[in-house]
Amino acid sequence: MFVQAVVSGLLIGSVYSLVSMGLSLVFGVLDIINFAHGALMSVAMYAAFVLVRSYGIDPYVAMLVTIPLLFIIGVVIQATIINPVMDAPLHNQLLLTLGLALFIQNLLLVLFSGTPRSIELPYASGALALGPLAIDFPLRIFGAVVTLPKAIAFIVSLLLAGGLFLLMQRTPLGTAIRAAAQDPEGAELVGIDVRRIYLITFGIGAASVGAAGSLILPFFFVSPTAGETFNIIAFVVVVLGGMGSIQGALAGGFLIGLTQELTQLFVPGSSKLIGVFALFILVLLLRPEGLFGSRT
Repeated sequence: MFVQAVVSGLLIGSVYSLVSMGLSLVFGVLDIINFAHGALMSVAMYAAFVLVRSYGIDPYVAMLVTIPLLFIIGVVIQATIINPVMDAPLHNQLLLTLGLALFIQNLLLVLFSGTPRSIELPYASGALALGPLAIDFPLRIFGAVVTLPKAIAFIVSLLLAGGLFLLMQRTPLGTAIRAAAQDPEGAELVGIDVRRIYLITFGIGAASVGAAGSLILPFFFVSPTAGETFNIIAFVVVVLGGMGSIQGALAGGFLIGLTQELTQLFVPGSSKLIGVFALFILVLLLRPEGLFGSRT
C-alpha cells in the first residue's frame, strides 16, 4: 500500500507540476495572481472532450489542438482583460481574475450543463508495443499498479515541464522573459518589447493547462468546476516552491502529490487535502519565502 501511494503521488504530482509551472511563470513575470488558471484548465478539458466524443480524436492527439488553443485564449485574455489593470491595485487584479474564473465556469455550465462527464480509452489495458518491446498494462511496479493513462500523463508532463524549463533557461525568448521579470524598465532599454513578452508569457501559462487538460481527461471527470481542484493545489504548490520559481513549482508538484496520497494512506477516510494544507501551513511558518524562494 505504501509503494502504491508513493507511485500514485509521483504520477499525479507530474501533472500538478505542469499546471503549477504555468501559474508560477505568470506570477513571476507579470506579478499577477491568476485565479482563472483552473477555469482555463476546464476549458481545455472540455475542448479535448468535444474532440474525443464528436470527432473521435485521441485525447493525446487532441493536445495538438488544446495547447495552441489555450495559448491563443491566454494571449487574448492578457491583451484585452489583464493588460489594462497591470498597474492597478492588487485587490483590483485579484477581483478581475476571480470574476473571469466565475464567468468562464458559468459559460461552460450554460454550454455543457453541470453533469460530470468522462471518456474511456479503448487501449487503456492490454499490451503496448514499443518497437520490439511489448509492455502489458496495468503495469505492476513492486506491487504498485500503474495504468496506461497515468503513465502517459506522467511521461508527457515531465517532457513538457522539462521543455518549459529549457525554454526559460536556454533560449533567447527565455532570456527575454527573465529580463522582463527582473527589470521591465531595463529590458525595454535594451530593446525588449515587454508588452509582447507579457502576452507570450500569459499564453504559455494558459498553454500549460491546455496540455494538462488533455492529459488528465482519460482518468478524471470533466465539469465546469473540474479545474478548480487543480487550481487550489497549484496555488499551494507555487507558494511552497517559492512565488515565481519554476524549479520550485516542478519540485512542489511532486511533493504535494506524494503528500496527498500518503495522507489518504495514513489517515483513511480523510480528505487528501488535509495533509496538503498541513504541509502548506508548516512551510509558511518555517520558510515563508518557499522552498526555492526566488523569482523567475
